[in-house]
Amino acid sequence: MSDIGKNIVVISGPSGCGKDTVVKHILKTDPRFVLSVSATTRAKRPYETDGVDYIFLTTQEFISKISKSEFLEHTMYCNNYYGTLRSQIEQKVARGKVVILVIEVEGARNVKKVYPDALTIFIAPPSLEELERRLRERNTEDDGVIKQRLYKANEELGFKSSYDYIVENNYVEQCAQSIIDIFDGKQ
Repeated sequence: MSDIGKNIVVISGPSGCGKDTVVKHILKTDPRFVLSVSATTRAKRPYETDGVDYIFLTTQEFISKISKSEFLEHTMYCNNYYGTLRSQIEQKVARGKVVILVIEVEGARNVKKVYPDALTIFIAPPSLEELERRLRERNTEDDGVIKQRLYKANEELGFKSSYDYIVENNYVEQCAQSIIDIFDGKQ
């Protein structure tokens, strides 16, 4: 079990902190890393592709997979289910890849329970003001959802000390390189 854990990097951080952008940069620059595509019941955004950005499931499909223990971790976040399918991890590690999971705080704790050797990294925004600016700039949610995400961000920031490392995302390239260096034991 621990061999799998050594090939898992868990990335968490508040919505809008740049997790996805940082991870995309890591994936472009270092072929050792692959992304675990999370499953969700949230609506697909116009620019997203099923199976690439997320595995989009109905609530009924998601609950069915929960009942069959197909998830390594799952949670409800902003009224939608999110989860990591065990098969996503096992298949990619079996191919010799380092799997990056972009998941929220509760999911990170659950992964760490199953795989204590997993590396956990919290990406923090430079400030809450910058985080709000980024969320509004995305122009993907209404004001009510943005307020909900900012409230959740304050809550999540309270858990950052439970991660193995905290990396502030001021510049995407620098943040991505810091994560690679941490994995390689250079930080």
